[in-house]
Amino acid sequence: MLTIKAKGTLAFLFIFFSLCGGISNAQDGKMYPMEAPDEPNAIPLNTGGVDDQDAEESWFRQWGDPMARNITQATLTPVLADPNKATGTSIIVAPGGGFMWLSMGNEGWEVADALAAQGINAFVLKYRLQPTAPALKDFEQQMNQRFAEAAESTDDGETDAPERPRWNLANQLQDVEAAYDLILARKDEWGVDPSRIGMIGFSAGAGLTMHTTLNSEKVDLAFIGPIYGGMNSVDVPEDAPPMFAAIASDDFLFHGQFGLIQSWYDAGVPVEFHLYQNGGHGFGLGNPDRTSNKWFDAFMHWLSVNKFLVADQ
Repeated sequence: MLTIKAKGTLAFLFIFFSLCGGISNAQDGKMYPMEAPDEPNAIPLNTGGVDDQDAEESWFRQWGDPMARNITQATLTPVLADPNKATGTSIIVAPGGGFMWLSMGNEGWEVADALAAQGINAFVLKYRLQPTAPALKDFEQQMNQRFAEAAESTDDGETDAPERPRWNLANQLQDVEAAYDLILARKDEWGVDPSRIGMIGFSAGAGLTMHTTLNSEKVDLAFIGPIYGGMNSVDVPEDAPPMFAAIASDDFLFHGQFGLIQSWYDAGVPVEFHLYQNGGHGFGLGNPDRTSNKWFDAFMHWLSVNKFLVADQ
């Protein structure tokens, strides 16, 4: 079990691939500053800093969920399965937050704990972010503007809405590659089967998962799970991994697009897609009384059918 002084379940959103959902002591959407939680198991990845970043890393809560922003030093936190039930399958977990903040509870630590309970080694990636305003009140204004842009944006080119911004993800890709290298380097210690390392991401984390799949020459993923990420068409690599994707039809970033799924299908790569009736954006492991609550169960079943939950022989 992960030892961290933070917990929650949030609901949020953003521009390129957006954020998250939650509950705790602050039950409204206002941002509350918080002290940085203890992260005793976080391992620095030493991938460098962030250009033009003057503000220090800071944390806040919204809908009770712990969030980190102005991250300049990437870390990887292992959440290992009980050796008695470990399968050797391991997953890099990438939280969301529009590349401006990370929903560390709802889309990071809680997901990692759930995976470890199923015999899967989980590794929460706290990747570097775009600089944001030092003051929380100014950051909140920035976010409100981003949300407005995200709600208006589309990728289909058939409306007058502005196109979604495309971040340069060089830093974030470097962080993923460093995390992958670290997992391989300590595979024996952590009980990792190198042939069964996957990646799951939420919102912006789904975008990073897809960016890694499409662009990295160093990371060889056995499977991927983009959850409420972008659905636009892509050029699928010849060695693309099987994909499990999920999104809710009332996600304001959905736009009725199925291009990503079509791309995987046309490439002849195994793909499973769950379009849920409701859940909105940022449902994490699930919100009450939403059909999207069952996505994690479906993901586990998919992994099981594809023999990823069978212990190493």
